[in-house]
Amino acid sequence: MAPAVNFQFKIMSSKKERSKTDILLKCQRILIVKQSSLGDIIHTLALVHALKRCHPAISIGWVVQKAFASIVKRDTAVDDVFVIDIPSTSEPNAGKTAFLKAVMATLRTLRDLRKSLSKNPYDLVLDLHASFRSGILALCNPGGVRIGFSVAKELNTLFQHQLVKVPESIMHAQDKNLLFASFFGCPVEDEDFFLQTSDKDLARVRECIPDDGKPLVYCNPVGRWETKFWPVERWAALGDRLQQEAGANVVLAGSRQDRPILDSIAELMVTRPLVTGGELSLIQSAALIKQSLLYIGVDTGPMHMAALAGIPVVALFGPTNPELVGPYKVPGKIVRNEMLDCLVCRKRSCEDLICMHSISVDQVYEQALLLF
Repeated sequence: MAPAVNFQFKIMSSKKERSKTDILLKCQRILIVKQSSLGDIIHTLALVHALKRCHPAISIGWVVQKAFASIVKRDTAVDDVFVIDIPSTSEPNAGKTAFLKAVMATLRTLRDLRKSLSKNPYDLVLDLHASFRSGILALCNPGGVRIGFSVAKELNTLFQHQLVKVPESIMHAQDKNLLFASFFGCPVEDEDFFLQTSDKDLARVRECIPDDGKPLVYCNPVGRWETKFWPVERWAALGDRLQQEAGANVVLAGSRQDRPILDSIAELMVTRPLVTGGELSLIQSAALIKQSLLYIGVDTGPMHMAALAGIPVVALFGPTNPELVGPYKVPGKIVRNEMLDCLVCRKRSCEDLICMHSISVDQVYEQALLLF
């Protein structure tokens, strides 16, 4: 292991009560606070690699939700992972009892995180989640300098000692995170890296892939928001065309909760596809995506795993902005109805879902063929 080496970051204070002159900060340990979700985690990996490449001797820790911990644990640039399991306090139809249980669980998580971080505190905490909750998580590290974005939600800036200026222009989420690298004077370079997979993971994936030599098309039909939903009948029609006309094998993928929708799509298809919803881990899903010729899906986390793997992407967009959260620097096609005034509404519910329902099977299929 390389010996610990002090290095200096030049940081310009953004607080009125702190000096505006440069602060020379000796730093050996950096803590990343980016607890969720899958796409956001993936968009942070490039920053971590940039920091590690610039200063190989630093130790990097990461605070992450349990559901996404496997992704962070497999990254070679991360030295320590602090897994938290904070339940949502905003679930629909959740009663007072459920809310109180969630609050108590959150307090226990914060206590345990504080205890873990106190054993060997970090010199620098980078809060990339930019929320009230992430600000509280950053406070669990005793001492150190906390740095966040100048534009944040839920009073997050009040938790920070320093702020990284975010430009007013539209910027992709990954480029926004890389502002931290530029802030510290670390060059940003294109780097090929992907999630490490074990022999066991690869063996499980090989069990899923038909041994017929046909190309594999990985389809992820379900997003967390109902406004990202594309009708099951159209997914079925698209799947049939991919299998019957393009000669591909189709995979319908998603979480265990997505399985009923995936099964309903499969039942409508002439030739049943491979359905993996709930059967593969995140890492195994990433390995399966890596084996695919093409990824087709709505705006959801696995789309970003495909982009990270360099797999061409056909992405269906409606309520969200592909300039902010689209597939990053990968061959791909964005399919959406540019004629609508309500695009990029960011709504999680909608009466007519016109942005997604106005996308035709022909549009998606034609874009897919261009990437075969």
